[in-house]
Amino acid sequence: MSPSRSARQRFPLLGQPLQVGGLTLRNRIVMGSMHTGLEELDDGFERLSAFYVERARGGAALMITGGFGVDDMALGHPAAAQQASLQRVDQLEPHRKLCEAVHQEGALIALQALHIGRNDYATGGVAPSSIASPLGKKAPRELSEAEILQLIDCYANTAALAAQAGYDGVELMGAEGYLINQFLAPRSNQRSDRWGGSAAARRCFALELVKAVRAVLPTQLLLFRISLIDLVDGGCSWDEVIELALALQQAGINLLNSGAGWHESRVPTVASLVPRAPFAALTWRLKQVLKIPVIASNRIAMPETAEALLADGQADLVALARPLLADPDWAVKALSARSDEINTCIACNQACLDRVFLQQPVTCLVNPRAGFETLRPLRPAAIKRRLAVVGGGPAGLAFAATAAMRGHQVTLFEAGPALGGQFLLALQIPGKEEYAQTLRYYQRQLAIHGVQVHLNRAPNAGQLQGFEQVMLATGVRARELDLPGLQGDPRVLGYAQALAQGRQSMGRNIAIIGAGGIGFDIAEWLSDPGLPPTLASYQSTWGIDAEFLQRGGLCAPDLAPSERQIWLLQRRPGKLGQDLAPSTGWIRRNLLKRRNVQMLGGVDYLYLDQQGLHLRVDGVAQCLAIDQLIICAGQESERRLLPELQRRGIATAVIGGADAADQLDAHRAIEQATLLALEV
Repeated sequence: MSPSRSARQRFPLLGQPLQVGGLTLRNRIVMGSMHTGLEELDDGFERLSAFYVERARGGAALMITGGFGVDDMALGHPAAAQQASLQRVDQLEPHRKLCEAVHQEGALIALQALHIGRNDYATGGVAPSSIASPLGKKAPRELSEAEILQLIDCYANTAALAAQAGYDGVELMGAEGYLINQFLAPRSNQRSDRWGGSAAARRCFALELVKAVRAVLPTQLLLFRISLIDLVDGGCSWDEVIELALALQQAGINLLNSGAGWHESRVPTVASLVPRAPFAALTWRLKQVLKIPVIASNRIAMPETAEALLADGQADLVALARPLLADPDWAVKALSARSDEINTCIACNQACLDRVFLQQPVTCLVNPRAGFETLRPLRPAAIKRRLAVVGGGPAGLAFAATAAMRGHQVTLFEAGPALGGQFLLALQIPGKEEYAQTLRYYQRQLAIHGVQVHLNRAPNAGQLQGFEQVMLATGVRARELDLPGLQGDPRVLGYAQALAQGRQSMGRNIAIIGAGGIGFDIAEWLSDPGLPPTLASYQSTWGIDAEFLQRGGLCAPDLAPSERQIWLLQRRPGKLGQDLAPSTGWIRRNLLKRRNVQMLGGVDYLYLDQQGLHLRVDGVAQCLAIDQLIICAGQESERRLLPELQRRGIATAVIGGADAADQLDAHRAIEQATLLALEV
């Protein structure tokens, strides 16, 4: 792939080749390791191969696979030992095919060797010391000396098999609180033998692994994923990180890949509220003392960020995992001056990390083909049709763009003045500003593929008569509550009305009825201090020691309570937010708790009068004196156009919120619309 002249001028460093370990990386873009869940399926390697091939064809220089286990306990469940490990010669053939397919596209590929240690939350797993993870149900079993030596042999065996399969290298996962990281940190290693008791002893396991693996990989790349900042009490100090990095370099590592935060950390590192490249300053500090290349990672969503990291000398390469999940052509678009066409990762986690928690194969909210490349191919339509889409929210945009890519003639009608639907509301929520990138992507695709867009136009059935098929993507309307006193009271607002009026127009005492995702959004919006999101505010809010003077990189968080008195209410008894996404729900509950938002479940709503909102909680009646009452009590599908379309015999499909309004879900809407567009 040869970058255009304009791309070279804009991203000259990102497209620059790099010689390392006797191999040439064609540019500075690495696909970071991401467990896809495909490894454990019967047809998993066929799908996995298509997944990596599409990203290799898209221009990335080096693929790092999801973690493959080094022994039967490495990934914590029996099925993984059969499919997602590399321990035996009889497992080599699918790996060979994967490597050959990636090489045919001009990219290199490395296998990540992994042991999760005490992150086996169900059984406790094994670890340097019998100290339970706060996320686990049981304490791990402490490894004996003999077992540690056997594990080192297992890593070397996996590495040797990887070389036989044709991998260009191996990455040792030494970050994110997995087994190697557990040996490094006093939080999880309280041994007193040669594998613990001092910083040098805690490094012993990692260094012995590197020596053993390098002995069986004399010419291949050897990478180590190092934790720059553990973000847990009892994590490593910065001096220990530097000492480890220098020792790894001496032991024969070719590339040092960077990570941040353990899975059990109470500091968000991958959610949408995290600023881009938040730990680049630590990568820069590490790079100053090393001779080997350093890879920056974490929230590098767009090439402008990546190029700046390279230009500022903060890294030698950049690793993208979820950004390449969102757009397999990220690299070729960046290096051919088409970064405005990139389908940007919005760090929502809904279809990737949240599915990992559910032990399901990952995909992507903004790219439902990810992980399903063999099952959801994007092919030209056999018969080109004239199609109408009514509604310019996520479902309508996804259908229109995908159908137009396939060659259909598409016309999109939007009743409002701008495309986006519910995303226009979501991007106003602090931490969800990235949603604007998805709208930019879709608008660009509509322009490229010739979709006719009509804003401020809600067509009737007669005006749609000439189309071969109509996609009804008219979204939702807020469900009205039948509660005495609500009708006509100016204090009562729907969530869309509140957002339209703006945060500054809201009073000091506000009740929110409904504690689903939208209720939490509104509570965060109202309680937010209103300052521009910056790296400094992220660090202070979550207690990240920017200078890394404290062990683990933590300091006291600085988050003042909200100036408003906010009540977040739900009818259902129990803790609020139980249905929020597993990877981000804890973040949202934590934020509201620290801002003194009152979260009440088991609420019986009685009536609203001049005194306020009357309700009963646990049998006790009370009245909340409020300035506003914001209703977030669910939605109803907006499909009033459907009966007339059906009466006229117009072929119609209903998609997105218009099809199913319960628990508004952008992932479901975009996936449903995309699948229909791939078939029509």
